[in-house]
Amino acid sequence: MLKKERRQNTFSKEHPKNIEEKGSKLIEKCHYCGQEIFFDQFDKYKTCPACDYGFRISAKQRIKLIVDDFKEWDATLESSDPFKFPDYSKKIVNAKNVSGLKEAILSGKARIANKNFALGIMDPTFIMGTIGQMTGEKLALLFENATKQKLPVVLFTASGGARIQEGILSLMQLAKISNAVAAHSNARLLYIVVLTDPTTAGVTASFASQADIILAEPHALVGFTGRKVIEQTINQQLPKDQQLAENVLKHGFIDHIIKRSDEKETLFWLLQFGGKKYD
Repeated sequence: MLKKERRQNTFSKEHPKNIEEKGSKLIEKCHYCGQEIFFDQFDKYKTCPACDYGFRISAKQRIKLIVDDFKEWDATLESSDPFKFPDYSKKIVNAKNVSGLKEAILSGKARIANKNFALGIMDPTFIMGTIGQMTGEKLALLFENATKQKLPVVLFTASGGARIQEGILSLMQLAKISNAVAAHSNARLLYIVVLTDPTTAGVTASFASQADIILAEPHALVGFTGRKVIEQTINQQLPKDQQLAENVLKHGFIDHIIKRSDEKETLFWLLQFGGKKYD
């Protein structure tokens, strides 16, 4: 016990900034390899130095990493509480405060160097990026606006699926978004998706899997149903890597695993093709 207290005191002297900014939490543990990382050891990409796992970051943080210019679309659209679900309004208020957004998706027109494109970033800090009515509306409008302006779409997904507090209205969004994706595809425009941790449930089963090019960050959770539900259903234990991006790549559902620090350069390279599909 004394040794533990002495160690904590040493941390207090060596990392006063982190204590001030993060409270008593000085170390972040990698979700994949278990490496313990001091907050001041993270670079701007917030990835694990041991395995390249990308920690969850907000949409606004990601904007700073990947684009040279960004103009938001549909900024006034925000969540509502159609069924007066218990405590849902409070959850929405908290999500807005944490993320700095009105919904779980930040969308708009972006630029990398001289390449313009439509960009959507789902925010895991907003109720785990779940899909509500306005999330679906903003995503559908992203593709509709991109189709009108003849722009390719880049979408970063991070989601726990449909938002249960909005019931069937939430589930209906997946079909609406998929229709907008189809119209964008019929216009011969390019759609690139980057799967981040986690991309699950109806998002994986619909628009996240409809892209022309599917990228994923290292060790991102990519799947449909949660591990425990699957194991209880089949009465078997799943392999540890069953729902990791690398295993999904192995089975042909992802095109490439990409480190967060390489995303901007890779997206620019892909957008060099002009955003239109080849015949």
